Amino acid sequence: MDVLKIILNAIEFLLIGYFGFASLYVFLFSFAGLFPMKKREEILQKQRKFAVLIPGYKEDNVIVEVAEQALKQNYPSDLYDVVIIADSFQQRTLSKLYQLPIRVVEVSFEKSTKSKALNKAMDVIGDDYDIALVLDADNVMERGFLEKVNASFNQGYKVVQGHRIAKNVNTSFAVLDAISEEINNHIFRKGHRVLGLSSALIGSGMAFNYHFFKTTMGKVNAVGGFDKELELKLLKNKIRIEYLQDALVLDEKVQKSEVFANQRKRWLSAQFIYFGRYFFPGIKELFLRGNLDFFDKVYQMVSPPRVLLLGLVFVFSLFYFILVDLLQNSMLGVLSIYWYLSLALTVLAFFFAVPKRFYTKATLRAILKLPKAFLLMFLSLFKLKGANKKFIHTQHGTVNGN
Repeated sequence: MDVLKIILNAIEFLLIGYFGFASLYVFLFSFAGLFPMKKREEILQKQRKFAVLIPGYKEDNVIVEVAEQALKQNYPSDLYDVVIIADSFQQRTLSKLYQLPIRVVEVSFEKSTKSKALNKAMDVIGDDYDIALVLDADNVMERGFLEKVNASFNQGYKVVQGHRIAKNVNTSFAVLDAISEEINNHIFRKGHRVLGLSSALIGSGMAFNYHFFKTTMGKVNAVGGFDKELELKLLKNKIRIEYLQDALVLDEKVQKSEVFANQRKRWLSAQFIYFGRYFFPGIKELFLRGNLDFFDKVYQMVSPPRVLLLGLVFVFSLFYFILVDLLQNSMLGVLSIYWYLSLALTVLAFFFAVPKRFYTKATLRAILKLPKAFLLMFLSLFKLKGANKKFIHTQHGTVNGN
């Protein structure tokens, strides 16, 4: 019994330490995100040529409109090419795309991945570009997006992440997805930049020095989460990632619970894969090279996603509240304080991070779906085996959902 008690106490303290630190972490960066980011002065006055790379897999519902919208930039038309990377498109979709003043690169793979599509496209279009801008097949840039990215490169940055916001909030899950994205923008992009660390990449709305991106992507062969592998390679080489809060990209949010579950399963799988791969290199980089940026990113791979963090801290807090009331145990009472504090820090972090425009009745209705979202993500933890070895496609362009 003594051995069992020691084991249970050890697990108890490990859980408190893990979730307590995660709560403090998101609170710190969320609070930092309330302050403005430091701006660099432009050191050059140059207009660069963009390759706007838009890979799509069976995206017939949205790709033509996205291509048309991408052409409407307030930037010299001879200084950017819209490149649609067409994987498994219908012939009528391809016919419409070929009628537009864009470049179409048709690709076909036994196992489709975004990294393969991007690498193939860059092989085809050549090297006559300064900046590679990666979008998803449902993304729409604001008209000044390229101009703002170019200005950031004039400040000396080689890698820039734009501000992705929701294109749609037409279902409760779309609202939750939109809020989740903004929380991550606030904590992992703006908050990190305020404190001098790199912004996190999202997977789209991100721009790179073209030749640098082509060379780096040639070493990336991820099935899922290619942006995570790319980000880790960048940070290991101490390349700072800038965040452009005012450079907006509209992104379609998931509208159905099953799509939400599939997407999160893919993200969770990639997160754990890369943590296992980079944990020891992360420690080595921190202590031997002082690379805090890289170590911070490795930690993010093992930190709980925000929905799981909120849900599990709430469940543990409630559990301890009930136990303390039933058993009247002083030790449990002390431990319960740590859980209450973790819950308070997490709630405050979310409160700081959620934009005011989401304080609406629609959000209140969406909050009722939070338990379902938490359960879907929690169950995904037990279905990760093999998820990073196959391509999981997120369907775009649907309008019905819960």
